[in-house]
Amino acid sequence: MTDAEGARGIATTTPRQRFQMSSLKELQDLIQEKYGIDPADLDPAASMRDKGFDSLALAEFLFEIEDRLDITLPDPDPEMDTLAQLAALVDQVRAEAPAQQKVA
Repeated sequence: MTDAEGARGIATTTPRQRFQMSSLKELQDLIQEKYGIDPADLDPAASMRDKGFDSLALAEFLFEIEDRLDITLPDPDPEMDTLAQLAALVDQVRAEAPAQQKVA
């Protein structure tokens, strides 16, 4: 944000920040559609296990993400259990996708 934008109260975001917010929103919407959990009840920093996601449910959700977003996720880190971490992984995969397509 430039000083002029800050002085006028204009909030700016980088393309990466907009992309990340979009991924989080997409995941929240997918959870609402698939599991009936209201996005307002989903704290991105809270454990998904607190909302009833065991390892099997999380694995199924990862497959659903791949199908819906047409991406291939790497094997998840067993420590990953927040929506924010998952959104960051989706962002990473999406950011790397154009580079992988150029190599092919």
